[in-house]
Order: sequence, then structure tokens, then C-alpha cells
Amino acid sequence: MEGALTSEIMLQGYREGIFPMSEGRNDSSIFWVNPLERGIFPIGEFHISRSLRRRVLKVDYEVRISSAFAEVVTACASRTETWINPKIFELYCQLAEKKKAHSLEIWRDDRLIGGVYGVLEGGAFFGESMFSHETDASKLALAYLDHRLKNTGFKLFDAQFITPHLASLGAIKLMRRQYLDRLQMALQQQADFMEPTYSVSPYDIVQRSGQTS
Repeated sequence: MEGALTSEIMLQGYREGIFPMSEGRNDSSIFWVNPLERGIFPIGEFHISRSLRRRVLKVDYEVRISSAFAEVVTACASRTETWINPKIFELYCQLAEKKKAHSLEIWRDDRLIGGVYGVLEGGAFFGESMFSHETDASKLALAYLDHRLKNTGFKLFDAQFITPHLASLGAIKLMRRQYLDRLQMALQQQADFMEPTYSVSPYDIVQRSGQTS
């Protein structure tokens, strides 16, 4: 895909199984990534450790959806090394305005302490990045995100790259061809991330998720 990158071209890239990155926040260049090995979360199989279970049931937090999308992306990019440059940031915000990207946020006392965001198309959710300002805040976000995806019609939760940390939470590795096959099936499905009848309680999260020691 040539020419200036737009939000629609970006979304088309996701449909084709690729995603954009930059070498750093001060690097204006953007390139497409097409990993040979792809990480995904099997929806509904997120692993919850005993300590995270206790954290979920403590309920000293609030879950919000896309109430601070730009702030979540900013927090994800506020690392020593980041692939989110100003142009990529701008395009994600444009996709959010079109309801093609959402964030799931963890708040406490009106303070944003963790979150995750991603791009949506059909029944596919392309997880982009997450952050945590307090222990387990990003894990809380992922647990609630997995439940929402399972119960609002999604069939694919893309994690892009597999890491030991994501694997410990239930992510698995697919080869490129396997991923593309799953992607095409998911794109043919209808899902509604903001399904108005959807609801969840902390008890729902710990009941339906895989538990680890």
C-alpha cells in the first residue's frame, strides 16, 4: 500500500493481516509489519492467577470504555522505547472517532491506572498496546476485555507478537497462514463492542476465565 497513510489505509492493512509501526516517537517513517509468527488470545480462555483473582474481587477500581482513548494511547507510548509516533497516534485517534478503535480503561478514584486499546473490524479485535501505572492494572484490563469480546460476538483477539508475559496470560502462537485463515473467518462475522445489553460483574470475570496458580 503506497501513498500517504490514512486511517482507511491503516484499517485496510489490518484486514490484510499487517499493522503499522515506527522505529520511535521521533521517527517520522512508518512501516508495515507482517510477522511469521503471530500471537493471539483464544477468546474466553484468559488465564487468571490466584493473585489476580483476588485483585478482581477487591473491586477498588472502575472499568470504563473509550472515555479517555487518547490518554490510553499516550500512556502506552510513554516508554523509553515506543513504536507509536505522532502520525500513528493521530490515526488511532481518527479510528476511535469512527468507532473503529476502542480503549478499555481501569480507573480508581477518577485516576486512570491502566488500560488497553485496539482496532476493530468485523469480528476481529486487533490489540495494540496496554499500560499499567499500578500492579495488575493492565491484567485487569485484559481480563475485562476478553470477557467483553467473548460476549459481544468477536472471534479473534490479535495480540500481534507472542511474549512470555502474554503466554502466561493465555496467549498462543500461530504461524502466519493459520492467523490469516482465522482473520478471514473473523472478518466475515458481525460483532458489537458497544453492545448496549452487555454487562459484567467481577464475579463473572473470575468464574469464566482459566485459572493458573
